[in-house]
Amino acid sequence: KLPSPQTAQKYRVENLYEGPMDDEAAKAIRACNKDGPLMMYVSKMVPTSDKGRFYAFGRVFSGTIATGQKVRIQGPHYKPGGKEDLNVKNIQRTVLMMGRSTEQIADVPCGNTVALVGIDQFLLKSGTLTTLEDAHNIADMKYSVSPVVKVAVKVKDGKELPKLVEGLKKLSKSDPLVVCTTEESGEHVIAGCGELHVEICLKDLRDEYAQCEFIVSDPVVSYRETVNETSNQTCLAKSPNKHNRIYLTAEPMSDELCVAIEDGKCGPKTEAKERARTLREKYEWDENSARKIWCFGPETEGANVVVDATQAVQYLIEIKEHVNSAFQWATKEGPLCEENMRGIRFNIMDVTLHTDAIHRGAGQIMPPTRRCCFAAELTAKPTLQEPVFLVEITCPQEAMSGVYNCMNLRRGCVFEENPREGTPLVQVKAHLPVAESFGFVAALRQATSGQAFPQCVFDHWENLPGDALQEGSKMQELVLATRKRKNIKVEMPKLGEYLDKL
Repeated sequence: KLPSPQTAQKYRVENLYEGPMDDEAAKAIRACNKDGPLMMYVSKMVPTSDKGRFYAFGRVFSGTIATGQKVRIQGPHYKPGGKEDLNVKNIQRTVLMMGRSTEQIADVPCGNTVALVGIDQFLLKSGTLTTLEDAHNIADMKYSVSPVVKVAVKVKDGKELPKLVEGLKKLSKSDPLVVCTTEESGEHVIAGCGELHVEICLKDLRDEYAQCEFIVSDPVVSYRETVNETSNQTCLAKSPNKHNRIYLTAEPMSDELCVAIEDGKCGPKTEAKERARTLREKYEWDENSARKIWCFGPETEGANVVVDATQAVQYLIEIKEHVNSAFQWATKEGPLCEENMRGIRFNIMDVTLHTDAIHRGAGQIMPPTRRCCFAAELTAKPTLQEPVFLVEITCPQEAMSGVYNCMNLRRGCVFEENPREGTPLVQVKAHLPVAESFGFVAALRQATSGQAFPQCVFDHWENLPGDALQEGSKMQELVLATRKRKNIKVEMPKLGEYLDKL
């Protein structure tokens, strides 16, 4: 027999509540008093007979919730004292869920579950309702599965796109495990826990939520462009009026530094002196270049930098903004297949500028900077980086051979296995390229007759082997396939298009 809410909440409050254990809200949950302040957790959204509207279903932990009451609706990103993810709204109706029918009721005291009408548009999947100003959130529920199977959806008929977007919003509300995202490539990607789960979600989406026809495909994997060595020449580009010249080289940055920039440890928001010191001590940059980072990109926070390596150039500071904006543009769409760049450091070696300010405006500086970045990348052994998943597989010892077979077919590599103490299970960790992960879960279950459970999480970027500029290499096929998908000219970019002669 389960304990009553009054006894249970006394010792459950530690796990339920995120805030301090001695504030008003925690005491209220512990006491489970119906006259206390309101604390309620909405755990899921239940679709109603009314199309596209949801009941917010959850449990009252303290206080009483009533029709027409004004409550604070706190989403999962709410921080006490902040305004983010917070709405103060009235509850239209409180309803009891009685099996298949719903019963309207005036108020519901604590210890009971209740469905609320009229607050579904303020919550995504779950959240906390309270009347206390300083209450923290009630802890989110943890799910033991993570979404690993991904599919991309696009509408057959372009004018039904808003329907699909609305449908995806409703789908992610009603199912706590689905993750709907919009990729860099502009696709809508639905991630679910397994092939079956995704199939059901798509059926729901087609019949219930979006009510339009759409095409389902494998999601596109976004790559990153990078370089393998320093440019073999200093690249030169001239401005349209031939009065300004820009000299650049490109060189790779170490992977640790890229990760540090992306995490924000060495990013644009860190203090400049500290950043220079870190770059000098940890990553062996020299003093001058560590101090003279002009800009990060793409989106001013990616893992590419422009470094000013010039000596005493006139008017240099006046073109800094134009160079930076051109660099943002260049790093967003690289020369190989218009993917983001990553891990490239561009050094400005020299610039020759016109003495007259009007001849070195943005229109004269941006195009050559961009072309010069492209040329510098193309002369520095450009390659692509692909995203790699870290896969954790739990399976019995005898199913290991199936796991290894499945991994080897998909360019995966197993790098550690730990037997679990006292059980016949083994925990395996492996790296698997994202491009190979579609259909991986199904294949793995087939290979191990359903005994292996994979969990995938994005881990790192890895350079693809091979040379992009070599005819007929795997990498070149990939670049051309990406270009074809994006409707760009299907041929390798020529260095001559970007590099000028003196």
